[in-house]
Amino acid sequence: MTRIAAPHRVRRRLPKVGGGWQTPRMVTEDERRVADASRERLAGLAGPFLSRPGVTWGRMFSTEGLGVRGKIFAVVTHVGDLMAKVPEARADELVADGKVTRMIMRGREMREWVVSPADADDAAWIALLDESYAYLDAITPGG
Repeated sequence: MTRIAAPHRVRRRLPKVGGGWQTPRMVTEDERRVADASRERLAGLAGPFLSRPGVTWGRMFSTEGLGVRGKIFAVVTHVGDLMAKVPEARADELVADGKVTRMIMRGREMREWVVSPADADDAAWIALLDESYAYLDAITPGG
């Protein structure tokens, strides 16, 4: 009898934006250090948000992030960047201004998820957190 690997253990090649393929890779130690520092940074910036009704820490993509009424609005990526959800039109503006990039998952740009680099200043992260919180607060039931 032939044994078939569990689907989650099969190594896949993922399509790249613009053609070609990308192979999933492991996070480097340097990226892990940056991500750990970014998570601490987010924890330091989170106080004013956590004092708002319905805002808590939650999990998304195997990392901790801020959410409102169970819906995550911002997380630190595995390489230390801040990923936040904003309206699609606003994401277009922020990308055009060069302030953020689109989040790409499995070769596909996410419409409402943008990424601010780990080396952006606190003011940029706070502004993005404010926009992201306001958007999710407005569209999440119970608010």
